[in-house]
Amino acid sequence: MTFNEGSQIDPGRASSGPGPGRGGKIALGGGAGGLIVLVLALLLGGDPGSMLGQFTGVEDAQQGTGETAGTPEHCRTGADANKYVDCRVVLTAQSLDSVWSAELPGQTGVAYTEPGIRLFTGGISTGCGYASSEVGPFYCPGDRTAYFDVGFFQELVDRFGASGGPLAQEYVVAHEVGHHIQNLLGDIGRAQQDPRGPESGAVRTELQADCYAGIWAHYADKTPAPGSDTPLLMPLADTDIKDALSAASAVGDDRIQEAATGRVNPEAWTHGASDQRQKWFLTGYRTGEVAACDTYSAGDLSNPAGLR
Repeated sequence: MTFNEGSQIDPGRASSGPGPGRGGKIALGGGAGGLIVLVLALLLGGDPGSMLGQFTGVEDAQQGTGETAGTPEHCRTGADANKYVDCRVVLTAQSLDSVWSAELPGQTGVAYTEPGIRLFTGGISTGCGYASSEVGPFYCPGDRTAYFDVGFFQELVDRFGASGGPLAQEYVVAHEVGHHIQNLLGDIGRAQQDPRGPESGAVRTELQADCYAGIWAHYADKTPAPGSDTPLLMPLADTDIKDALSAASAVGDDRIQEAATGRVNPEAWTHGASDQRQKWFLTGYRTGEVAACDTYSAGDLSNPAGLR
């Protein structure tokens, strides 16, 4: 999926660099880098928090000197988003804003408020404490911000075999904003009430975020940008959906466990199996309905109602 080249990137939509951390609330949606460490910790009996060095607030005082306001200067148009990954993250966020501004209140009666979007390199202090790039992209409920080190996208290709196509990257952004939708709907806390296992609240929360990413893809090439009659994104092709499914599969718990340890332990799952992540994305994509993404009521997470 590519952006219409004349689309305008909002210079104030994102920020970059480290920011002040307050600590306290856990973040959601850590990508493949952090997830593989988490899987190893759970399998080997370690402490995931200490192994990752994340979200504790302990290192906050040693990190950075503050954020840089505004979107990176080289990010101005859709042509830049088609060329540069950081620009793609920002314009994808704008597309998500357009879709969810229309669909969330229309389908649920809940008003949409934009999440913060922060680009960083190496490590960053957040409303959930300090996080390193090893965690991958994540959403912090404490400051309602999604964080992205764009180097993760190449790691997704090199280490985990995902497609390097644009929609594979845009899926990741849409997944993290999916956690913001859960926050707005009051569901995000279910992940910590039941933090791991094949039927756990954590897995159901991550699969729902995948489904919400699919809802975005359903509407993204149809919803006009604010003040325009034209969507930010060109029409999807089958190859675009394959790119998104490739990314969803690459960060499945079973696939990462198999690569890391040679075996699969469902009791340690936190994000769901590869096929589950693909199926829930497709459920959102095919239906476009928030109600179809009710993973918490699903009796069989491997057979979403939207695919029957």
